[in-house]
Amino acid sequence: MVPPQEPPPEPLPQAAIALGSNLGDCRSTLEQALGLLNQSPGVRLLCRSSWYRTAPIGPVQPDYLNGCALLEVSISAAALLDLLLATENHFGRVRGERWGPRTLDLDLILYGQLSLHTAELQLPHPRMGERAFVLTPLAEIAPAWIHPGSGRTVQDLARELAGEGVLERLEERPAHR
Repeated sequence: MVPPQEPPPEPLPQAAIALGSNLGDCRSTLEQALGLLNQSPGVRLLCRSSWYRTAPIGPVQPDYLNGCALLEVSISAAALLDLLLATENHFGRVRGERWGPRTLDLDLILYGQLSLHTAELQLPHPRMGERAFVLTPLAEIAPAWIHPGSGRTVQDLARELAGEGVLERLEERPAHR
């Protein structure tokens, strides 16, 4: 008799985050933030998009450098949000004016197919479908990800916005890690 085999382990959830910066050495800040996240327990950086120069929303301020990254996570969505906020603080993020300039902005955009609406966290991110500076880089690394609310792919959502406010792609995206 053949002994029963254990089922394969469940794959870890993937999360999509958006990154942005328009104060200081933006590219260095974004790269360092990804490095710090990748060293955090329960988080592994799978890949990141190219960096994009984008027009700011809100008050007059410098252009942004934006991109997205995919993470494999073994921590909850709430714990990941806490980690993102702590990482922003590490890089001197000050929450002042709404949509104002910032050293680092990290947003949890998607966490698997989780739909969640709490006072602290909404998933998918409630404004992701309105933001080409999120959808353009996200479509580069996760075009087939299905938006849990609309049932549409990230690529379809990005096409709808036609890159509005995305001024230029600054580089080709790096190879997967």
